[in-house]
Amino acid sequence: MKLVRDLIPKIIEESGRSCRWHKINNHSEYMSWLKLKIIEEADEFIEDPCLEEAADMLEVVKAFAKINNLDFEEVIAAAKNKTKKRGGFIEGIILEEVFDESR
Repeated sequence: MKLVRDLIPKIIEESGRSCRWHKINNHSEYMSWLKLKIIEEADEFIEDPCLEEAADMLEVVKAFAKINNLDFEEVIAAAKNKTKKRGGFIEGIILEEVFDESR
């Protein structure tokens, strides 16, 4: 069993095959499946860093936002704002330790 895109059962049936599927029943179950899916998609992107795999990760993030009543366009705006204020993850900065000089 795995979480698949919404049209996959239809695509399978149109190809002459059949499948058994069900819809997720509750929020916590959905969150668990999305967690597994984002890990799967990240692993696939690491194996093959391409637009299709990046799009799959983005689609999972959109689903996370939707099931938590967040507008995806607002999420994008918040991400841009946060990048402007705190930077992104582009340069690969690893924080090793923070020293409190006031002690």
